[in-house]
Amino acid sequence: MNDIFVFACDGMNQQKIKTCGIRKSIGFLGIAFFLFFILSLGMFPVVGYVLLLMQFILVDSIFFWLILPFLIYVGLVITLFSEILISGFFIWLFHIQYEPGVYTYDFKNKQAFKWILVCSLYTPFRKIMEIIPVGGVKNIYYKMLGMKIGENTLVGGIIKDPCVTSFGSNSTMGEYALIYGHITNYQKGTITIKKTVIGDNCVIGAGAIIMPGVHVEDDVILAAGAVVPQDQVLESGYVYAGIPAKPIGKNKDA
Repeated sequence: MNDIFVFACDGMNQQKIKTCGIRKSIGFLGIAFFLFFILSLGMFPVVGYVLLLMQFILVDSIFFWLILPFLIYVGLVITLFSEILISGFFIWLFHIQYEPGVYTYDFKNKQAFKWILVCSLYTPFRKIMEIIPVGGVKNIYYKMLGMKIGENTLVGGIIKDPCVTSFGSNSTMGEYALIYGHITNYQKGTITIKKTVIGDNCVIGAGAIIMPGVHVEDDVILAAGAVVPQDQVLESGYVYAGIPAKPIGKNKDA
C-alpha cells in the first residue's frame, strides 16, 4: 500500500514543492474519506444481522453463549463478503478503471488518480482473498473491477491490475502466481500501465510471474516459477519455462 502514496516532487522549486505537498494532502484526505465511506457501507449487512439476532435470541440465556462462537463466525463471513461486493460495486457503478499508457504519478493526472483510487480500495481485499478462499465471489469481484474472464477459468494467485488483465476460457492460474499490469518509476515520477492477456486453454504454473504487456496465446503452458518479461508474446501451443521464460517443447494437449 505504501507505494501508492509516493509522489515525485524532486527537482521542483520551493513554491512548487509546497503546491505539490498541498495537492498530495488533499488527495490523501479524499482517498481516506472515500475508503471510510465505502467500508462503512460494507458494515450495514452485519449490523442488520446483529439486530435480527437480538429480536430472536435472549442474550442472557445459556443457549446464546453456547452458539456465540458460531454467530461471530457468521458475522465475520457476512462482513467479508459484503465489503468485497460493495467495494467492487462502487468501482463498477462509477466505472473507475484506468487505461494503458504512461502517466505522471500524481493526483492531478486523471488516470493515475484512478489507479491510486482502485489500488487503495482493492489492495486490502486482494490480500484477504490471498488468505481466505471466497469461492466464486472472487471472479465476480474481478469482473466488477473490469477484468475479463472466460468460461470455466480458475484464477488463482495474485492479479495486481484487474481492469487491464484478461483471461480466455478453460484456463488455470496456479497458487502464488503473479500478474502485473503496471510499473512505477519513482525517479521519473511516472507509472506505466499495459494490458496483460491470457488466452484460452492456458495453464499458468504456481509461482510464475508475468510482467505488464505480456500476451499469452492459446494452449500455452507456463511452468511453475517462470518469469515472463514485459511485452513478451508466448506463442500458441508451446510449453515455456525458466527466467526469462523460453519455449522448452510443444504442448501435447494443444
